[in-house]
Amino acid sequence: MSAPARASGLHTTSLGESGRRVVFCHGLFGQGKNWTRIGKELAADHRVLLVDMPDHGKSAWSEEFDYLAAADRVAELFSADDPVALVGHSMGGKIAMLVALRHPELVERLCVVDVSPVAYHHTSEFAGYIAAMQALDLDALERRSEADAALADAVPNPVVRSFLLQNLRHHDGWSWQPNLDLLGRDLERLGGWPEDRLEPGATYDGPVLWIAGQKSDYVTDDYAAAMDRWFPRNRRVTIKGAGHWVHSEQPEVFGEVVKRFLR
Repeated sequence: MSAPARASGLHTTSLGESGRRVVFCHGLFGQGKNWTRIGKELAADHRVLLVDMPDHGKSAWSEEFDYLAAADRVAELFSADDPVALVGHSMGGKIAMLVALRHPELVERLCVVDVSPVAYHHTSEFAGYIAAMQALDLDALERRSEADAALADAVPNPVVRSFLLQNLRHHDGWSWQPNLDLLGRDLERLGGWPEDRLEPGATYDGPVLWIAGQKSDYVTDDYAAAMDRWFPRNRRVTIKGAGHWVHSEQPEVFGEVVKRFLR
C-alpha cells in the first residue's frame, strides 16, 4: 500500500501485515519501488516498508543534500518500540549506516549493499548520467522510447539506461522525478562520508550484513578497516556475477542472502 509523504517528507510503500519490520533504502537515481520484487517475497512473513529517499521518487525535495539530515528524516519513520531490519544500497546504504550509528535503538539489524563508510572520488560516471538526463528535451518528447534512444550514446548500458528512465514521469507533460539540479550540484557530498560530524568512537553494535558485488569496486579489502571501526559485528558476503546494482543483477541470490540474514 502506497502512502503519501509523511511528516518527514518521505513517501513510503507498505507490504505485508505481520512479522519483523524490514525497511529498504534505495541508491542514487532509485525509488522505493526498485525493491518491490524482494519486498513482495518477504511480505508473507514480514512488514516491509519501501522508502523513497529525499529528492527521489515521490519524496519531498530539499535545499541541499546532507547525509545526516537524510538519515534523521528516515529515522523519523521508526520507533524504538518496534526496531527495524534496515537494508540500504549505495547512497541508501550510507543513509542506513548513519541511521544505525545515530539512532541505534531504532535498528535491530543492518544490511549494507555494495557501499562502504568512506568517501569515494569516482563520481564522474554519475555526473555524466545527470548531464545526459538534463540535456533531454522533455518538451519535444512524445514517447518513452524516444528518451531511451536519446540517452543511448551517453548511457550505452541498456540496464542502466532502463533504470534511469524509471525516473521519467508523464503527467501533463514529461518530467524527471529526482531533484537533478541538487544531485548534480551536491554530487561530491553524495560520494562522501560525514566522518567529522559523527560522535567520536561511535559504533553500531548490532549484526551487520555487508553485501558486495564481485565486479564492483565500492566494497574492497581496503575499506574493511573502516567498516570494522564503525560496525564491529559486520560479515561480508560477495555475490558472484554482480556489479554495483547487486539486487538487480543477481536478484535470486541477493534475495536468498537477505532472507538468511533476517532468519
